[in-house]
Parts: sequence; structure tokens; C-alpha cells
Amino acid sequence: MDQALLSLLEEKEFAYITVKEICKRAGVNRSTFYLHYETVGVLLEESVEYMSNLFYEQFAGIDDVREKIVSGGKEDLHLATPAYLRPYLLFVQEHKRLYQTILKYPLLFQNDKRYQGLFEQIFDPILERFSVPQNERKYRMMFYLNGINAIVEQWLSEDCKDSIDEVVDIIQRCVLPLGY
Repeated sequence: MDQALLSLLEEKEFAYITVKEICKRAGVNRSTFYLHYETVGVLLEESVEYMSNLFYEQFAGIDDVREKIVSGGKEDLHLATPAYLRPYLLFVQEHKRLYQTILKYPLLFQNDKRYQGLFEQIFDPILERFSVPQNERKYRMMFYLNGINAIVEQWLSEDCKDSIDEVVDIIQRCVLPLGY
């Protein structure tokens, strides 16, 4: 059903997708849907988790970020580089409708919880290495994340008409490395 919902999202907005359409696309009965999900929103949450796993697979060929955080030089701690931004933007471009839905319904997707995990596992240790005071870290991270999200949201609103390399360049010019 995840794939059925995601394929429907490629065709129409989330608000207009019905249980009947999802069931038809997935080849299951409505009773099967309701056996597993209370609402389409719950299925959407599961689908986002599925997509998150696919997203992280995009970075499988890139050196382990956590290893760089612990033992790499400070120059390795800058994540707004083409090596990280290109796979991210390519994934966003390939799944435009899903990302537009996520941006339109941030509470439904619990974006704050997702950012909290990123903050704890990735960004806080980087800021620690740059000796950024603890009381400043959450503000810097929200500024950083919201800035990148704003650029991606604008790119999505224009149907990703600019190339990925152009958007990478824009992000790099707008976003300072985390520790500065």
C-alpha cells in the first residue's frame, strides 16, 4: 500500500487521494486497508518512513559521516557540499510530489522529530567539534535547516526547473559551514 500511495502522490495532491483509490492501486480490499491503517494519514507516515530508508540508501557510497564527525578533520564536517547535496536533490527531484506533501503538512510528518534525530546524531557532534556554545546550537541548526529547506521548497514550487548543480551552487553560496 506504501507504493500505491506513493504512486498516487505522483499523480495528484495528497488531500484528494481516497482509500478507494489506494486499495484499487494496491489490489486489496478496503477491509484490508482498515485492518492495517486507521487513516490515509497513518499510511502516509509509514510511506514516508519507507521513503526515508530509500533516501538513506542514496548515501551508501559516500564515506561514513559519523566516522568523519569523530575522527576526520574539521574540513570533513561541512555537509553542504556537492557530495551530499547532489544525491539529496536528485532524490527530492525524483519524488517531488512526496516532498511537496511533506512541506505542505509538516505536523503530519512530525518533521520536528526527524530534525531532532539529525541534530542529535549528526549536527550536535559537529557543532561540538567547532566549540559552538551549547545554548547556541539549536538556533544555528534551525537557521541552517530552514535555509536549505526554503531553497528546496522554492525549487520544488518551480517544478525543479533549475538544474541540480545550479541549486547546489545556490545552497553553497547561502549556507556557511556549520561551525562558523
